[in-house]
Amino acid sequence: MDRGQKTEAVAALNATFKEAGVVVVTRNLGLTVSQSTELRGKMREAGASFKVSKNRLAKLALEGTDYAPIADMLSGPVALATSDDPVAAAKIAVEFAKSNDLLEIVGGAMGDTLLDEAGVKSLASMPSLDELRGTIVGLLVAPQTKIARVVKEPAGALARVVGAYAATGE
Repeated sequence: MDRGQKTEAVAALNATFKEAGVVVVTRNLGLTVSQSTELRGKMREAGASFKVSKNRLAKLALEGTDYAPIADMLSGPVALATSDDPVAAAKIAVEFAKSNDLLEIVGGAMGDTLLDEAGVKSLASMPSLDELRGTIVGLLVAPQTKIARVVKEPAGALARVVGAYAATGE
């Protein structure tokens, strides 16, 4: 990598850190290319990204962002999972680490809140933003559905009674 490419990489990482809702630091203990590709695909489906970067460049990119405290976690072969949704990157990384011993969760941050491994795992156990939106919509729609059912029920009961009399021929 020449100096221009390094500058571009630092600028791209800095922009990612400024937009991210969460950053998860993982340690790569020998993932194969196919395993890394699988993990990246799962991240992409969830609206997250998984990027391997040189630690020195990542530390430079962290300067001036809320995620500066995670610089201490960047040692050895690490990769960064980021997402706008505060749960998506953590959820995919933790699920993948459960099924693959070659990926280890080191920690992360959500805004200026530093998370250790246990913090990332508890974040991953929370429902995603889309799941929460679905729950809220369900709660908002439930009363209207119940009202419609209550209003419709007497007319339905009357129609069943009339249908029963018609069936008997009286």
